[in-house]
Order: sequence, then structure tokens, then C-alpha cells
Amino acid sequence: MFTGLIQEVGTIGAIRQRGGGAELTVSAPSIGPVCEIGESIAVNGTCLTVERPMDAAFVCYAGSETLERTTVGALGTGARVNLERALAVGERLGGHFVQGHVDCVGTLTARHADGETVRLTCEIPTEFMDHLVPKGSIAVDGISLTVTDVGESDFGVAIIPHTLGNTTLADATTGQRVNIETDVLAKYVARLVRGGDTGSGGLTTRTCATVTL
Repeated sequence: MFTGLIQEVGTIGAIRQRGGGAELTVSAPSIGPVCEIGESIAVNGTCLTVERPMDAAFVCYAGSETLERTTVGALGTGARVNLERALAVGERLGGHFVQGHVDCVGTLTARHADGETVRLTCEIPTEFMDHLVPKGSIAVDGISLTVTDVGESDFGVAIIPHTLGNTTLADATTGQRVNIETDVLAKYVARLVRGGDTGSGGLTTRTCATVTL
């Protein structure tokens, strides 16, 4: 579990194809010396497991499923990536609950300055739009952001100077593909309303009337 508050921007130092997946060496002067074998680190919002810590880097492995469903498969040597270690019990939760399980890959379709803020628009597959509401939370490349507006197939976010200066969004351009994780609570609510795979038909006025607090 993560918070979406980026702790360091690292750099992909090397990529080696291995066993249908890819072994990544990530340069991270702050995280590398303190991370441990087996711990989870979100790399651009994708939860990966540390296989080998190094003095100023760490090695992790991305399986074929991760390469197919996230932007990790498109990373090249020298790419800058957002990094966050897993949340420890007792730490402040300054962002929102982020699992590191990427739901889909979106595309940035617009970027414009609004004073010191930068506004971004991101298009995603329409099946994920019912997870979004204005002022709700979303993770874009692992960064906890607040949704400013919701369209039919896209949403907007406003990036403050601190976030621009401490994440890869400083370099974001239109046409760029980004990892998207919608809010976990929204996923459960959406499934409950739809009725999931149970054939129950989802929530109705009758079922809601039976709920007591």
C-alpha cells in the first residue's frame, strides 16, 4: 500500500530481458541504500519487488503481465521514474490509499499553464470513467492527484509547483502515456452498483431500504 506521495525521482540505469519479463536497475541515491530485499516500491505507480538493493540503486523485476498492462514495458535506459516505498504503519497519510495496481494506461491530451499551476487533461478507457468524480482522488504515474473535472472519456488535474518540481510531471507532454490507478473505494462502489458478477442487478431502492446504520 502506498500514498501517492513521491519520495524520489529515479532513473532507469539498465534493463535486461529475463524469463519473459524484464529486470530493471533503478538509480535511486536516497532509496537504494535503505531499501531491503523483498520490499515493495512503486515505480511510476506500478508495485514492484526489490530483488537486490545497491549503494545508490536497486534491482527489481517486472513480469510479462506488468509489461503488457503498464508503461513499464516502454521504459528505456535513462528514463526518469517516480518512486515511493510502501507505507509504514504509523506514518502520515498525506495522499490517498494507492495499491500500486495499475488499472489502465491513459494518454495526456492537453497541457496548459494557469498561473503557477499546470493543468493536464488525460484520456482513459471509458469503462473506468465511473470511478471518477470531481474532487476525488486518482494516481497518475503513481502521483496522488485531485480530479478537477470529468468528461465523457477524460479527466483533468491541476499540478501545483511542488509536485511539478518533485515528480516526472515536470516533463509531461501531450501524447505521453501514463499509468492510471483509480481510487480503490470507487472501484468497490462501482462494482456494488453494477451488481458485480452475481447477477443481483446491483443496488436498487429496495436493497438500499434494507441497509441500516
